[in-house]
Amino acid sequence: MLHKPYYNPSKSYEENFKDGPFGVFAKNKKFKESKIPEYKIFGYPVNLPFGIPAGPVLNSKFVRAAFNNGFDLVVYKTVRSDSYPCHPHPNVLHVNLKGDLTMERAKKPLVADKKYLEPLSITNSFGVPSKKPADWQKDAARAVKYENRGKLMIMSFMGTVKPDQSEKEFISDFTRAAKLALRTKAKIYEVNLSCPNIGNEGLVCYNLSVTEKVLKGIRKVLGKKPLIVKTGYFQEDRELKKFALIVNKYADAIAAINTIAAPVVDNKGQQALPGSPVRLKSGICGAAIKWAGIDMVKRLSKIKKANNYKFAIFGVGGVMKVKDYFEYREAGADVVMSATGSMWNPYLAQEIKKHER
Repeated sequence: MLHKPYYNPSKSYEENFKDGPFGVFAKNKKFKESKIPEYKIFGYPVNLPFGIPAGPVLNSKFVRAAFNNGFDLVVYKTVRSDSYPCHPHPNVLHVNLKGDLTMERAKKPLVADKKYLEPLSITNSFGVPSKKPADWQKDAARAVKYENRGKLMIMSFMGTVKPDQSEKEFISDFTRAAKLALRTKAKIYEVNLSCPNIGNEGLVCYNLSVTEKVLKGIRKVLGKKPLIVKTGYFQEDRELKKFALIVNKYADAIAAINTIAAPVVDNKGQQALPGSPVRLKSGICGAAIKWAGIDMVKRLSKIKKANNYKFAIFGVGGVMKVKDYFEYREAGADVVMSATGSMWNPYLAQEIKKHER
């Protein structure tokens, strides 16, 4: 059953930031935890290794609402070292897609609309907007204070691609963002490497040389603070093994996956998301990408065991129902997270906890 989403797709990003969250998240009702936290993440106790990844939790109001509704690990929406605008509205649309969004299927256009039907898959295209550091530092620090027993906020950050930027400057911007994020006094940090790269098409995580330099620089900044690396889907095992080796050296966890990019059009075949032609292709989330998230968790778990690696695995992608959480856990995920699923079912964490009792 789909509920009123706490991020309202019919409103702009700024309207959601200012007036949200909506639906059940707008109520001040607090879910009562029934037991003492039994799990630990990076040494910190949590009620359940389940939460919301970077994306729909825009600010401290959303963080507090997520905690109140039973989500124990909540990622503050990814921030940058300077202010950055959001893509034009709309930023979220339903995609009319049956079955899995395979990598081959993702090469062809998907038709978008505003129906939001089950099994739910959506496209999201925000461009990772960010307020000025002074603003998000103050707000994120406030969000950290909403933590109570069994709850943890994770601080997400990334570097920014700029015109005529060198690789060194790009990497330095990641470390600058890490330094700024550290001032929020969050206990756990996440770097988003599933964002645009420089010098080639694709994601930062696919450029293993840049990935290693970025993580090395961030580790120097964060010291012993836990670091999660957010990544996209790797098709080749050989590249994934190299990526896992680098992460194990400099970080503490891998969060996989973000989205799968595909062209998105309206029912007339025109670009569905307005603005730059770059927006023709956008990230797909929800039920259609569950296969990819599960696949990555299984492969990472195999690599981890074979090499006795220490990193934790955060399974993300297509977690829409209670059974999806348990499938991810069985596949080898230490933590499971849901963005689209949590948006349209704010009771999802509570439902999982009832099945755990």
